[in-house]
Amino acid sequence: MNLEMVMQELEALGKDCLKKMYLSKGAREPLFGVATGEMKPIFKKIKLNQPLAEQLYATGNYDAMYFAGIIAEPNSMTEADYDRWLASAYFYMLSDYVVAVTLSEADIAQDVADKWIASGEDLIMSAGWSCYCWLLGSRPDSEFTESKLSKMLEQVEETVHDAPERTKYSMNNFMYTVATSYSPLHDKAVATAKAVCPVEVTSDTGKSKFLNAAENIQKTVEKGRLGFKRKHVRC
Repeated sequence: MNLEMVMQELEALGKDCLKKMYLSKGAREPLFGVATGEMKPIFKKIKLNQPLAEQLYATGNYDAMYFAGIIAEPNSMTEADYDRWLASAYFYMLSDYVVAVTLSEADIAQDVADKWIASGEDLIMSAGWSCYCWLLGSRPDSEFTESKLSKMLEQVEETVHDAPERTKYSMNNFMYTVATSYSPLHDKAVATAKAVCPVEVTSDTGKSKFLNAAENIQKTVEKGRLGFKRKHVRC
């Protein structure tokens, strides 16, 4: 399948209700409003295809950009490629759920995510923290350095309340994911969450919302789901 054929299939799958929902979350035209699950049959026909992924991502169409992440070949992309993709990720559903997810399956994931976290820019930092969430939720504990993650928890405790809004979400998710998916630091992550929660975030409309990783961790503990690891990160 070529670019034109994929775009035609995506357009045919679009739904107005989903388009409105994506727009309400920050997406912008062009987009079709395709449910991510509806993309699986197209993926089965294409499999991984980095050249096509690059063409799709470059369209600026939200659904095409999302599908690009599904068919991308993570280890064929360089740090510069990931930076380029992130520069075009204009809202969190692209930065955190396309670029960060794709990066999480690459060998260079932690190195790139570390640089993003240190960037000082909201969506870039958010993507870095999100990448660690995807990593921790899918890779063995042995692939991480406990002292490094411990320092990251300390960074969250010290800075989360002053962080930009989207980064607050990702930091909150980081505390939760360390507590539930990385056994060596469960206790410290719980203590960190209790120390900082709730975390207030403000929407573009000025409405406040309170995030509470500590409560969500406790719910996961009660369900007996500690140590959870995904088999696959991408669709």
